[in-house]
Amino acid sequence: MANEEEEESPTELNTINSSGGFLIVSPDKLSLKYTGAGQHGHDVGVVQANKPAPFKRHAYYFEMYVKDAGVKGRFSIGFTTDNFKTGRHPGWELNTCGYHGEDGLIYLGKRQGEAFGPAYTTGDTVGAGINYDSQEFFFTVNGTLVGTVSKYIKGPLFPTVAVHSRNEEVTVNFGLEKFAFDFKGYEVSERNKQQIAIEKTSIPPNMNYRLVKNYLLHFGYEETFQAFNLATKSTVPPIYFAQEDGVEVQDTAYALNERKILRQLIGKGEIDAALAKLRDCYPQLVQDDTSEVCFLLRCQKFIELVRIGALEEAVKYGRVELAKFIGLNVFQDIVEDCFALLVYERPQESNVGYFLEASQREVVADAVNAAVLSTNPKHKDRSYSHLETLLRQLMACCLEQRLLNDGQGESLSLNRLLKNNNCKRIKKSD
Repeated sequence: MANEEEEESPTELNTINSSGGFLIVSPDKLSLKYTGAGQHGHDVGVVQANKPAPFKRHAYYFEMYVKDAGVKGRFSIGFTTDNFKTGRHPGWELNTCGYHGEDGLIYLGKRQGEAFGPAYTTGDTVGAGINYDSQEFFFTVNGTLVGTVSKYIKGPLFPTVAVHSRNEEVTVNFGLEKFAFDFKGYEVSERNKQQIAIEKTSIPPNMNYRLVKNYLLHFGYEETFQAFNLATKSTVPPIYFAQEDGVEVQDTAYALNERKILRQLIGKGEIDAALAKLRDCYPQLVQDDTSEVCFLLRCQKFIELVRIGALEEAVKYGRVELAKFIGLNVFQDIVEDCFALLVYERPQESNVGYFLEASQREVVADAVNAAVLSTNPKHKDRSYSHLETLLRQLMACCLEQRLLNDGQGESLSLNRLLKNNNCKRIKKSD
């Protein structure tokens, strides 16, 4: 996901699951006032948000403004689970966490609090958040970060606020209004910490250059490879591909010239010439007329006919060549989408218009390139470049990390990482 995954966020207080006998919630469900006597530990006026904190992101945060400290200022803010017993402060019960205003203590699932931060009272704004990357709760007072504690609670957590003495009144902000704390800046700072940690990782000399060269060779970009090789000769020590740590590395130059020609032909939309080249050099890839390679090239031929407006010829070609793949489940949807191009007066503006973009030719060229590489008797199982392999491993590690954290935290977004790095370079150049 380039952006945060779609999740519902808390928007108001949940008046159904609250200790209603001890408080009044305002009509907009964003303020509450204590109306009880506050004589016992079970007389707390507590209310959860209407939804749990979203967790498929880097962090979540909300705030509480103390409008009136009442008689004793015994309010609190924190997080609780869906089976939380109302009538108790967050932090007093198992699987809850709460930062209390009367004494500045933090309570982590038991009645004994721990020294944490300053007490807060009338006019103060206190905030509570979850950092899913570090697996920590964090709290703020008047826009300043107070501290963090380990997020030891599993499962969905509800933002929760409580009042506990007569006339105490607080207002909550779930992000509809500007926060006192610079939450966006906090997220940027936390991501920068990650980036700094990554940048401190030791990388063997020439590794980046080797990855780039392997990538260019793997995809058959011979001319770019030669230009890159020439440009780095004077600045980078020689790179040897024959051996790496005593293990024979992939022969990435296999069939380089043929792969380069095939990529050029497909890139220009000359599909018949690409098929002829495959029949001459790698007949085993096209001898099965319903193979994946044949399917992709036949579809691309159909697309090229639509591109130049040869619709009559496209219909004839589709009836003969694409009809072979109708009924094959693995290809059915793509065949239908290809034929859909004929329906639109301006197919490039339709929901299947992506077929007519240059990137579609790249997709086909990459697939054909991979098929040719699979004919290498020494490395039939090397379907990916070293860079792709690293990225796949990174994705697997990130997914595993999220599983260990009950699916919490951001999913890996290469677009976001690249955007952040580009912004850093621009700032440095300024």
